[in-house]
Amino acid sequence: MNMNIRILIIALFAIMSCTTQICAQVTKPVVVAYVTSWSDVIPDPQWMTHINYAFGHVNKSFDGVNIDNPNRLRDIVALKQQNSDLKVMLSIGGWGSGRFSEMAADNRTRKAFAADCKNIIDEYGLDGIDIDWEYPTSSAAGISASSADTDHYTLMMRDIREAIGADKLLTLASVAGANYIDFAAIEPFIDFVNIMTYDIALPPHHHAPLYRSEKTGGVSCEEAVDRHIEKGMPARKLVLGMPFYGRGSKDVENFCDYKILITRKAYRSRWDKTAQAPYLTDREGRMVYSYETPRSIASKCRFIRAKGLLGAMYWEYDGDDEQGTLRRAVHRGVMK
Repeated sequence: MNMNIRILIIALFAIMSCTTQICAQVTKPVVVAYVTSWSDVIPDPQWMTHINYAFGHVNKSFDGVNIDNPNRLRDIVALKQQNSDLKVMLSIGGWGSGRFSEMAADNRTRKAFAADCKNIIDEYGLDGIDIDWEYPTSSAAGISASSADTDHYTLMMRDIREAIGADKLLTLASVAGANYIDFAAIEPFIDFVNIMTYDIALPPHHHAPLYRSEKTGGVSCEEAVDRHIEKGMPARKLVLGMPFYGRGSKDVENFCDYKILITRKAYRSRWDKTAQAPYLTDREGRMVYSYETPRSIASKCRFIRAKGLLGAMYWEYDGDDEQGTLRRAVHRGVMK
């Protein structure tokens, strides 16, 4: 069958399926915090609406889910006792997390995986599933891949939605360029998309610029949002990602949490007015770190409101300082 015809059939099936598997419409603004299994920090639940617990993985038999540090997941779910409106989801995948391609390619294992997503929601008292298979068709993360992954991704999301029902959340992480996924086909099944608008470039370019400037090496956040809309995902289902860490040049460490960067006194803080993005320079004036600050977060939150986006997401909670400088800025900017 011609590839274009097959994709059209999948998209039409998705639209028809939506008449019986209608997603719950998320209309209130969201603040999504990724919380990792390897951290021992317990989040303050007043500063977010959703927590994505990272990570779960496709199991070795391709028919279920393994969870990293399940006891910590239970501790995170218990935060709902402090904030009854908090939603907690299991994020399945992440960089280097494989077996998606094999699982999604087979009808039996795909449906078994979807059923296990439902089992885990029930067992842990979760509010939904977040899929972080970020690069279908790509083996760049050292995982298996197939040219048919994009089609199979759509079928996977359909099966998960059918398994978990309309009252649970189904979300995903997407690369800034809006590649790898057929957004028009999956739109009926999913509640919202967390765009990973970070790691776009390394110094001397910004890694998460809101707008394009001479220091923008890849796409800007604005361009990333526009690409997702052009590919079929409505603005009301888009969540803008923000990094709680900086990316460094070749002369310094590549990755540095915000809470560490703000202690580095040898660098000078600068502001790119066009990109609405901060950066740090060395004594010679060279950009050594691209990162996020309350000022850049405020600019992004104004953009979120003006563009009609659903809200903001950040990776990850533990990168913030003890005062919660960044998470407070996100919450204030999105929820006001």
